[in-house]
Amino acid sequence: MKNNKINITTIGGGTGTFNVLNGLKNNENYNLAAVISMFDSGGSTGVLMDEFGVLPPGDIRRGVLALSEETTLLRKLFEYRFTKDSSVNGHTIGNLLLTAMSDITGSFEQGLGEVCKMFRVKGKVVPVSLEKSDLCVKLENGEEIVGEKNIDSPLHDPNLLIEKAYLSPKVKINPRARSVLENSDIIIIGPGDLYTSIIPNLLVSGVSEAIHRSNAKVVYFCNIMTKYGETNNFEVIDFVDVIKKYLKKGELDYLVVNSGHISDYMIRKYKKQDNKKPVKIKNIDDFKRKKYKVIERDMLNDKDFVRHSSEKLASVIDDIVNGWIK
Repeated sequence: MKNNKINITTIGGGTGTFNVLNGLKNNENYNLAAVISMFDSGGSTGVLMDEFGVLPPGDIRRGVLALSEETTLLRKLFEYRFTKDSSVNGHTIGNLLLTAMSDITGSFEQGLGEVCKMFRVKGKVVPVSLEKSDLCVKLENGEEIVGEKNIDSPLHDPNLLIEKAYLSPKVKINPRARSVLENSDIIIIGPGDLYTSIIPNLLVSGVSEAIHRSNAKVVYFCNIMTKYGETNNFEVIDFVDVIKKYLKKGELDYLVVNSGHISDYMIRKYKKQDNKKPVKIKNIDDFKRKKYKVIERDMLNDKDFVRHSSEKLASVIDDIVNGWIK
């Protein structure tokens, strides 16, 4: 391990990846890299892509923020979203800054590098691909949905299960993403929306191969709640099966599932608001018989959301690194 530090790479995008990085970034024994999904197409990101032809900045912005060592005020500035009725309505300063810097430097990756310097990013924020593509899914009734935003906020019948995910057109892995994956000691997949944050990365040509070529231990943090329109009624086994399908040759070394209690109030709240349900853990011994190292822990934060705790995510990784989980 280079410089006696542990090379840890996350794969994903959105809130889940943010929480993992936020929990790990203050450990001086870790070299962190975040391989970020580049197929977001909604909101501010979608508008900037259409108007300026840039790669999607939204999830990259979150990665920069998660690893930034800057002050609270500058962090708030980076995430500031214009809300008044104006030409910049809905845009964040971070998205606009990434777009502007890409234009100034002549490339998205160079622009990202300059923004990372400005915000004193501790680690690497790496786009999974530098090519444009649409995330697409085929539903169980044969219908095909094009665009991440149309999968994330479905206009189709959300009761229909996703049968297959693919990118159109096919794209290749960013060489920097290949390098950080191949040189990783630990690769973390999830938590995050299965089909809109995690799987898109595995669809990029060269990603699963880079994971397979590495000597890394692969850790999968399973989601705590299902997502209506993506993972209706999914159990842990369903999440694992989908990950393995797109991971191809790669195997999961550690499977981390939440064993913390979710109150009846929160279950009702999530069911009413978003039709989300707790992910059920059944037949956990079957996973162990298949030689998975299953880690069952209370992963819940202490706030008014059913989400993974940054500190508890980091604690699991710390225990794996220290050899306390065999």
